[in-house]
Amino acid sequence: MIQLRLRDLLALGLLVFAASAAHAADDGKFVVSAGVDYTSGKYGTDTSTDIWDVPFGFGYAAGPWSFKLTVPYVSISGASNVIPGIGQVQNTNPRGRGRGRGGVPTPPSTVTTGSASGLGDVVAQATLQAYTDAAAQFGVDVTGKVKFGTADENKGLGTGKNDYGLNVDLYKGFGAWTVFGGVGYTRYGSSDFIPLNNGWNANLGTGYKLDEADNIGVYYYYREKISDAGFRQSEATAYWNHRIGDAWAVQAYVLGGFADGSPDWGAGANVKYTF
Repeated sequence: MIQLRLRDLLALGLLVFAASAAHAADDGKFVVSAGVDYTSGKYGTDTSTDIWDVPFGFGYAAGPWSFKLTVPYVSISGASNVIPGIGQVQNTNPRGRGRGRGGVPTPPSTVTTGSASGLGDVVAQATLQAYTDAAAQFGVDVTGKVKFGTADENKGLGTGKNDYGLNVDLYKGFGAWTVFGGVGYTRYGSSDFIPLNNGWNANLGTGYKLDEADNIGVYYYYREKISDAGFRQSEATAYWNHRIGDAWAVQAYVLGGFADGSPDWGAGANVKYTF
């Protein structure tokens, strides 16, 4: 879902170029980005849930460090027990999405449908290029991430709790080809309304550099089940990155899900400006 969708695709796309651009940000660079992300799926329910995510990113990179803050606008239409970034959960909030109509709380066990929109969960992350060997086209990145529970839990836009994650990603280049992958662990915030478990995730993919401006690639993402009422995530994404000069870059992708924890399909695009 949104967790490793458009906003994290930027990081994975940069891994493909990392061997040739490992020290591009030594003097310090600011980055702003904006995009749109759409996913649709049933997530193991009887109702299709559609999610629009419009993330705005603000970042800074200098030497081996990079920092990023993502502020998303989210719109969702579907079952009250499907939460963006999580999937199907046991949501007993009596005023969750589609519930509490007319000011009367809905019994917690009832699954309703409805639409809601607003501020999503703000995400702050810091990435360290822990090891880089440009000659060998090899590198290791370590990323720490905090997802703040800024999305309205009463609208079903989030859990209302903070999440804390750590990821380790590696890449190895073979000429125009790059193989990359990583593992991560997230401590998910659990509430009285939405109980969650901590969980592992992993990704594995390959990218191909068409020329100095373009690369394409595909990767697989897996996340274990984190809700007793939910499912694991399993999905594949194909992407395209295009640079326009030294400052601008655009990205597009499509994805397909293979498990009830993932959307059935999705697509997105993003534009980034570096200065």
